[in-house]
Amino acid sequence: MLLASVMLYPLLSFLFLVSFAKKLSWPTVATISVASIGLSALASGLLVWQLSASDNQLLTVTLWHWFDLNSHSGSSAVNIGFYLDGLSGVMISVVTGVGFLIHLFAAIYMKADKNFARFMAYMNLFIFAMLILVLADNLVLLYLGWEGVGLCSFLLIGFWYQEKSNVLAARKAFIVTRVGDTSMAIALFLLFSTFGTLDIELLSSVLPVINGADTDAVLDDKLYWIALLLLGGAVGKSAQLPLQTWLPDAMAGPTPVSALIHAATMVTAGVYLIARLHHVFLLTPEVMHYIAWLGAITLLLAGVAALAQNDIKRVLAYSTMSQIGYMMLALGAGAWSAGAFHLMTHAFFKALLFLTAGSIIYALHHQQNLFKMGGLLQKAPFESALFIIGLICLMALPGSSGFFSKEAIIAQLWSSDTAGPMLWWCAILGALLTSLYSCRLFFLGFLGRARFSAPIQAEKHILLRAALVALAILSLLGGLIPLELSLVFPNSVVLASKNEPSWLHTVAILTPFIGILAAWLYFKPYRLASSDNKQVLGMHNGKLAQFCQQGLGFDSVYNTFIVQPYMWLAKRNKNDIFDQIMMLNTWYVGLWHDAIIMVQNGSLRWYLAAFGIAILLLTGVILL
Repeated sequence: MLLASVMLYPLLSFLFLVSFAKKLSWPTVATISVASIGLSALASGLLVWQLSASDNQLLTVTLWHWFDLNSHSGSSAVNIGFYLDGLSGVMISVVTGVGFLIHLFAAIYMKADKNFARFMAYMNLFIFAMLILVLADNLVLLYLGWEGVGLCSFLLIGFWYQEKSNVLAARKAFIVTRVGDTSMAIALFLLFSTFGTLDIELLSSVLPVINGADTDAVLDDKLYWIALLLLGGAVGKSAQLPLQTWLPDAMAGPTPVSALIHAATMVTAGVYLIARLHHVFLLTPEVMHYIAWLGAITLLLAGVAALAQNDIKRVLAYSTMSQIGYMMLALGAGAWSAGAFHLMTHAFFKALLFLTAGSIIYALHHQQNLFKMGGLLQKAPFESALFIIGLICLMALPGSSGFFSKEAIIAQLWSSDTAGPMLWWCAILGALLTSLYSCRLFFLGFLGRARFSAPIQAEKHILLRAALVALAILSLLGGLIPLELSLVFPNSVVLASKNEPSWLHTVAILTPFIGILAAWLYFKPYRLASSDNKQVLGMHNGKLAQFCQQGLGFDSVYNTFIVQPYMWLAKRNKNDIFDQIMMLNTWYVGLWHDAIIMVQNGSLRWYLAAFGIAILLLTGVILL
């Protein structure tokens, strides 16, 4: 039952908070919400320890039978059941561990909000839904968690719903991710109709690659579409091309929400889905190529877009998109363990970056524009030091956690049958772009002269700072955490190959430093103390910069070719024949309404006359 208790604590906390939200004080809400995730993290730690002590043997628990699915091949039971292996062990450690630190930070950061209890309840529900997703032993239950994180993202992105822009951002995230969710739902129907089960472990045993059976053309075609549709679901949740447009707008939510979405929950769900169902993708090399190339293109385009952002949170949003691209690239190349490793380290330093950015935004009276910052290295040394640690990990400088995980990906790309030199160079170029936009952010926000006049109001609460320091330690040392995933991914590519040129690792290590040097030279006005607003802004007014700032035009294209035609069609068909047919029901009900009103008019003489007529009619019927 320890496995079930991991999810039970945040669920109970959510139910309690929504039931008594208006009656609870801030300390009570903070204690209950944070402690529930802390207990869940403690239970996760014990489970991972049990898993390692049992040589990574599967831990399972079935709570109850849910329902049966019937197909031409028979009936399949769907249970409320959970299982833990190396991959889900990594995921629950990230979700509950990083989630606990984010909750601890949020309890202080959001304490002045009048809807604090509702906020923390939604955060607890978010963790619960993500835990359902990563621990489910069948794809029906996994899909329930999948939809749960989508709902929670909608509630939290639009938490400050009084502002229309926040509501629009929440709606956009909900609709765009629904496209991917629909794709995934169709894939699940195809999976069940083909194999007669949605049990994850059973699927791995019935798939031809496990049994060693040859597949025919019809089955190959079905597997191709199943894998492609599953990829569509992953692309939507993990904000990869072409369904990436919701993620930058999701910054409308409170900063702890951004940290939770980017580090511990929603955007990692797509990566987990592909890794969990890797045995499906191994049967479809074409889709593996698609995954790798989608990841490569996304990491490059997101890196370019990040170079032009003014908002500190939007820079970090595009960096998340880019880093998820690295994970997708690794999965597409068959480097499953390396992709999972980068998922873990990225959670550490991205949570640190977002939460530190939140502290800076609070200190600057909710200012998020990088061009209105500057000089923070002197004005806010504590936050600056932590942010630098996060940037070091993001740029994957040697010794940081990001270095170990990104180097593991890059090292395997060259020798992978799926990837090869071209995708390796994409990964190198992505690392260069990462250094460029990271340095630009640092130069604009932290160096030069302060471009604000209001005094700093930094939050110095010990618990808030403790959460940030803990994330900084994990960011620096997280690369040393050993991951044993060989039983989960027996088909992962090897780390090194005799065919690799000797200069590969040298180039990979030097690339971030080349990016730093290029940024130091090109972004000179950003880092000089004599820089003024005109000089800084002058580098950012070109049409190309504005194009990149607007997300490379994807929103404009979608708005022109999808949103506006749909709205026009909806307005045009507002009074079409189908609406007219439906209006007949209204007319019919109204007709009877008028007839009843005529009869039930309150006149005694009318009632007596009607009664007499009824008696005469009945008498006539009887006599006849």
